[in-house]
Amino acid sequence: MKPVGTDTTVGFIGIGVMGKSMASHLLEGGFSLNVYNRTKDKAKELIKRGAHWCDNPGKVASDSDVVITIVGYPSDVEQIYLGDDGILHHLSPGNIAVDMTTSSPQLAARIYHKAREKGVAVLDAPVSGGDIGAKEGKLSIMVGGDEDVFNAVMPIFSLMGKNIVYQGSAGSGQHCKMANQIAIASTMLGVCESIRYAEKAGLDPGTVLETIASGAAASWSLSNLGPRIINGNFEPGFYVKHFIKDMRIALESSEEIGLSAKGLALAKSMYEELAEQGGENFGTQALYKNYL
Repeated sequence: MKPVGTDTTVGFIGIGVMGKSMASHLLEGGFSLNVYNRTKDKAKELIKRGAHWCDNPGKVASDSDVVITIVGYPSDVEQIYLGDDGILHHLSPGNIAVDMTTSSPQLAARIYHKAREKGVAVLDAPVSGGDIGAKEGKLSIMVGGDEDVFNAVMPIFSLMGKNIVYQGSAGSGQHCKMANQIAIASTMLGVCESIRYAEKAGLDPGTVLETIASGAAASWSLSNLGPRIINGNFEPGFYVKHFIKDMRIALESSEEIGLSAKGLALAKSMYEELAEQGGENFGTQALYKNYL
């Protein structure tokens, strides 16, 4: 495994709402950057700033020392890593791949073991903090895999996040992210209900938010998404459709470990109702619309 330094070439696959900002921090940090996204237009700004465009994930892998992926669904992760032309076929022994998608813990472990057979190191490192955390380089990064690989990749992680924690063996990062999403799911119910209650009670919701956000009700969702709700801003920092995917994975994982996640199940059903009404591409704060 090569030491990670400014002479390391990093590949980045997935230039979405969060990926674009994350990749941007790597450019600012002095890394040579190869990029790929299914829609090239989303990578144009990075390309203008010096990133090198690759026509497919395999090219990213063959031309990079460390490859980062952050895509939509576990099926995308599986295809990119384990497909007939997946990146594991193109990474050289000693190279590193880091999947930062919120995905299945079981899939993460499977990819890890397949990669080891080829002499490639893999970390599962999902993130939390939404578009704001990505833009500010303050994401929480939850990492599973080999600890020496985690330590090696820290110069890259430190450009994208502030709370970077090694969780344990392969799949542990994804398990931690499931715990994170379970906490957010029920919290968003409370945030939306709270704001709607304040409105129906005839209060100024902004004043209420200012009051309760610094007390026992404080949460990231309340402070960061509450103002968006009040301002009628339902643009995605994180898509409803992707949150439903995360909750589905969390419910499946909960069942495997013997947990009845009742709050999570309720939140998932409400988000699915929102999606059925055309809200799948809104941000998660759009759950408020269920209370109108």
